[in-house]
Amino acid sequence: MAEDAIIFAMANPNPEVHPDVAHRHARVVATGRSDFPNQINNVLAFPGIFRGAFDVHASAITENMKVAAADALAALVGEDLSEDFVIPSPFDPRVGPAVAAAVAEAARRDGVARA
Repeated sequence: MAEDAIIFAMANPNPEVHPDVAHRHARVVATGRSDFPNQINNVLAFPGIFRGAFDVHASAITENMKVAAADALAALVGEDLSEDFVIPSPFDPRVGPAVAAAVAEAARRDGVARA
């Protein structure tokens, strides 16, 4: 594997490679499991995406809205970025509101907001 590799082993409940094994070969490891650091799960994005879209009565979900959701998640990590913190926890109370606000703003920019 390349130096400083990243492994996203997303299968649930058993990732394709166990995080303990993956860490022997990669600098950053993420899974869909909540009992390991860097849980990547759609619960990080979907509630906020829908809240933001509903708040502005969006007529569509655009690619820019999805990118805005990802950017909002990355911004929550900010300066705290580390091998064990590349994405905020789904339990972080800032996640939903940050994603919703970013999605609503993107909907306005894209012209799909009706309110």
